[in-house]
Amino acid sequence: MAVEVVYRSSRDLERLFMDKAEADRHDKMLELAELLAEVLQKAVPSLTEQQVEEAGIYMAKNRDVFAKAFKSQPDALSELLAAPVEVAAPVAVAAPVEEANAEPVAPAKPAKAAKTAK
Repeated sequence: MAVEVVYRSSRDLERLFMDKAEADRHDKMLELAELLAEVLQKAVPSLTEQQVEEAGIYMAKNRDVFAKAFKSQPDALSELLAAPVEVAAPVAVAAPVEEANAEPVAPAKPAKAAKTAK
């Protein structure tokens, strides 16, 4: 019987990762997306909750391109215009769980098989 170490995002409990760094990056992206959504909702109150969430996730996933554009390189946004349209799948963002009170949760998705060494 093989043992696999998997990591779960604290903000997206259904996603499993084989690498801790990848799980951390996903958590940070979701945290940024959540803050962006709050700012967008405040700036444009007529947007629905789903719209601000999708926009926040899109901007967080493409943070490098937006950062270039905000640093006097607006042409950087042409990368996003040329890229195929990606429909944002809704991500259920869970509140961070206190470690001391956390109960083990069964994985919602099977983990990917670990790559074998050559």
